[in-house]
Amino acid sequence: MKIELAENYGFCFGVKRAIKIAEENKNAATYGPLIHNSKEIARLDEDFEVGLVEDFTTFKSGEKAIVRTHGIVKEELATLKENGVEVVDATCPYVTKPQKICQEMSEAGYDVLIFGDEKHPEIKGVKSYATNGATVVTSVKDLYEIKLKEKIALVAQTTRKVEEYITIVDYLIPRYKEVRVFNTICNATFENQEAVQKVAKRADIMIIIGGKNSSNTKELYSIAKKNCFESYHIEDETELDSSWFESKSFCGISAGASTPDWIIQNVLNAIQKCV
Repeated sequence: MKIELAENYGFCFGVKRAIKIAEENKNAATYGPLIHNSKEIARLDEDFEVGLVEDFTTFKSGEKAIVRTHGIVKEELATLKENGVEVVDATCPYVTKPQKICQEMSEAGYDVLIFGDEKHPEIKGVKSYATNGATVVTSVKDLYEIKLKEKIALVAQTTRKVEEYITIVDYLIPRYKEVRVFNTICNATFENQEAVQKVAKRADIMIIIGGKNSSNTKELYSIAKKNCFESYHIEDETELDSSWFESKSFCGISAGASTPDWIIQNVLNAIQKCV
């Protein structure tokens, strides 16, 4: 059986940067999971004594808090600093961008619209920067009952599909006098999505590796499934089933932006043993 990795996969720039920051700050703790990969978080704890704190109010003066790649709520960041906590910011620069846009556009009198998942930590943080509030939508249907001003500023969650973002834009432009659209979808996300689509079209089985709560990994799986019916989303090699590969001739593989190389290699090794 042929095994082929997608042209682009795995750790993106923002995740690599965050991991490096965490490794350079031993005996610290991240506020919330640094990235959406429990195996890598466990490695940081074991090898670098970088812990995980879910409640920001438990940090004490003098302690070191690492801000996760997805960023945090503006008010929480301010509270940490006011309480004398040493803040090490590992927020991905691609996430910092929509935060700044939301603040600037909101202060300039625009209705801020965010395309993404309101429950996702990235969007919670981005929304908090809109001084006069923001509305989060997941599809065009969400816009039907919403009343907006004539001036709208639109941003997207960094891991969303470009095609879905365009449908939001196409709906808004004919209906409002001014729509300012900011392309805040990460380049790495777009490249990974494009690459998984290419390999999935040729494969008869696809393996997508990444955290089950990773938004960008779930998007990769969705694209793979659409192009290759037998697609599977796993976190590591222990979830593989040898029966999946029976009578298969081409296995395509991709991985989410928060999936480390060592997990990908373990999966590759395990698949080779299956066949």
